[in-house]
Amino acid sequence: MTATPTTGVALAARALRKEYGAGQSRVVALDGVDLDLAAARFTAVMGPSGSGKSTLLHCLAGLDRPTAGAVHIGDADLTRLDDRRLTRLRRDRIGFVFQKFNLLPTLTAEENIVLPLAIAGRRPDATWLRQVVAAVGLTDRLGHRPAELSGGQQQRVAVARALITRPWVIFADEPTGNLDSRSGAEVLRLLREAVDTLGQTVVMVTHDPAAAAHADRVVFLADGRLVDELHEPTVGDVRDALSRLDPAAAPAGR
Repeated sequence: MTATPTTGVALAARALRKEYGAGQSRVVALDGVDLDLAAARFTAVMGPSGSGKSTLLHCLAGLDRPTAGAVHIGDADLTRLDDRRLTRLRRDRIGFVFQKFNLLPTLTAEENIVLPLAIAGRRPDATWLRQVVAAVGLTDRLGHRPAELSGGQQQRVAVARALITRPWVIFADEPTGNLDSRSGAEVLRLLREAVDTLGQTVVMVTHDPAAAAHADRVVFLADGRLVDELHEPTVGDVRDALSRLDPAAAPAGR
């Protein structure tokens, strides 16, 4: 597989559909989503509760298989890969940052960062490791285990782990959900810098207008369909768009 371009489209979904259950209990979580995501750009996905945003991220990242449609990352069609090749692609070419940090408590910060490479039997590039560690501000914390780190520092370890394989795309699912406002702002800055400085492609699901305002583009889902988008969004723009989709959420800005 060749690398994704640093310009152009990094990820494309076509006629993406995801259903759960059958008969009267059938739920359509995604209903014919067409989406192109630009390389080296930061895209946020938003929508009311139950709109399908987490399902979309899981299908785009190869964590869940769609009922119909296709997902292309680079020259790979995720929907046509068998489980073994899909697992290898997720390990080698996709980075993940989740609300729960998912760090192994017995490993140091450095060992957690390089874990995807260790699993693949690969040694980290020392120069890239230093660059990533410096970018997330963990140079003096590499020997610490998760219990010795703050929540914000643990999430920075998770961001570094997502970057270490030089992935085609980084997926972030509510990455600031378990953090205080200051730590959350630090993580969003790191994701922004990963795009601007390291040329990464980031796709983030969030419910927070302030988080979405860090993105280059925000796409909005409702009832499993793409219904709106913003470019170079402000917090106010995002709140206004959300209020049109879910008026009950407007007073809280969520």
